[in-house]
Amino acid sequence: MLVAPALGAEGREARFGDDRPLTDAELAPVRALAAPAARLAFSGPAARCRQTAAALGLAPAVEPALADLDAGAWRGRPLAELVTTAPESVASWLSDPAFAPPGGESVAALCARVGGWLAGLPDGGGRVLAVVDPAVVRAALVHALALPPAAFWRLDVAPLTATELSGRSGRWNLRCGAPLPLARPVATGVTSSTID
Repeated sequence: MLVAPALGAEGREARFGDDRPLTDAELAPVRALAAPAARLAFSGPAARCRQTAAALGLAPAVEPALADLDAGAWRGRPLAELVTTAPESVASWLSDPAFAPPGGESVAALCARVGGWLAGLPDGGGRVLAVVDPAVVRAALVHALALPPAAFWRLDVAPLTATELSGRSGRWNLRCGAPLPLARPVATGVTSSTID
């Protein structure tokens, strides 16, 4: 089960991998949620992944193979700026899975890295949960479902949703975009104090 972290300033600003920590306000919605039960818990190394996992009550192992796409020289820069200053490079990045930003990683390399992690999971070992960046979720889906790497940009991953791969390496099944459950059930009935 792959859980996307809370949305922080980096995501709202479409800024490449500057790994800003989440604020208390950005973490507040996470604290109302519960992590799905799992035998093993992992987190990508980004602060937003580790903070989201902690706010869900997890104590995950930080897994370097689950790091976000390395943006290289683009790190910390907003996408809008790069569209203006390097439009050909951005167009190549969005259309060619083998293209990498200067000093960075290609989508194809990310898919291979995350695919190697998935393939290394033990068969029949029970549920595994990982709080990871949306790019890592996309890469896992491309690998698990044997999609062409160009499909990477066609997969949307919303914050604080779970994408579940069940089965095993070579035969994965997909359940995508499930909201995380609330930590405490919300009362839904009418009470006498709400009636005039």
